[in-house]
Amino acid sequence: MKIGLLSDTHGYFDPAVFRHFESCDELWHAGDLGDGVLDRLQAFCPVRAVFGNIDSRALQTSLPEDLFFTCEGVNIWMTHIGGVPPNYNPRVKKILKSRTPPDIFICGHSHILRIKRDPGFNNMLYINPGAAGNHGFHAIKTLVRFTIDNGQIGNMEVIELGKRGALTPVE
Repeated sequence: MKIGLLSDTHGYFDPAVFRHFESCDELWHAGDLGDGVLDRLQAFCPVRAVFGNIDSRALQTSLPEDLFFTCEGVNIWMTHIGGVPPNYNPRVKKILKSRTPPDIFICGHSHILRIKRDPGFNNMLYINPGAAGNHGFHAIKTLVRFTIDNGQIGNMEVIELGKRGALTPVE
């Protein structure tokens, strides 16, 4: 299964996403989609998404805050506001301590690209894909692409879309 991961589009959709994710089986969005982005993604490929703190009431009622699922034998938890190992958001830390940690924990919110293992939670893989939109303080728009095959995570790639530019609405 080839996965395209993005976050923090904030209503901006870079058409290059289609080119970079054309071979993906699923797209995962870790929140702060903004208006119109989910529809564009869903028209392109199957999408798993969570809502973020800037998302409209309509998105917050149609998407979960937390998404727990299994893909190719790998347990995943995706939420928008997660913090960073070992300084997780208090809500996230409480959940991590109350259950078996997932194999992959995905969050957004910080606009800071980070991929690392957390030895404090069973060597869980932490992924924050950074921000793919134009709103925020990040300098470069980023995406992440990887594979999951029979319990194995591989081919982790960071994709840079270029510098954050002027806010452009979704077409």
